Amino acid sequence: MKPKRILILGPESTGKSTLCKDLSTKYGEPWVPEFAREYLDKLGREYRYEDLLEIGKGQVALEDRKVLQAKDFLFCDTDLRVIHIWSQHRFGKTDPWVLEQIQKRTYSLILLTDTDMPWEPDPLREYPELEMRQYFFDKYLKLAEESGFPFEVVSGNESVRLNQASSYIENYFN
Repeated sequence: MKPKRILILGPESTGKSTLCKDLSTKYGEPWVPEFAREYLDKLGREYRYEDLLEIGKGQVALEDRKVLQAKDFLFCDTDLRVIHIWSQHRFGKTDPWVLEQIQKRTYSLILLTDTDMPWEPDPLREYPELEMRQYFFDKYLKLAEESGFPFEVVSGNESVRLNQASSYIENYFN
């Protein structure tokens, strides 16, 4: 049986990585970190439109390697939907490869992280304003709704989110 890919999706600083790590620990399954973070840390300049395609390809490759280590679940800290939203927001366009892959790649469940977590400054984060965080949340919510995959919103503090996410996973897969 193929592992179920669970996508953790949401705006900046909404606890995606923390939730992935917590779920990975709880279920003893691997998680896929956000490839963009590693890529941008090494870039040494402002990112460009072309970089988003490279980030997307790196994210897909990392996810495809990690799924080989998974038994029941693979927890994915973001996917190409994030590349699409950032590309549209920053450059007004998205590479066709990214759009094609969004249509091809499947997830068993999307957990959408709400904006109720406090903003944590980070050199790679761009929009601390609550209005912008809500703007991006609404974009991700629309993509989750359009995906055809089951999705749930998780909110609250770290432990509440872990309990909510675990409950959703148990309800969907047991």
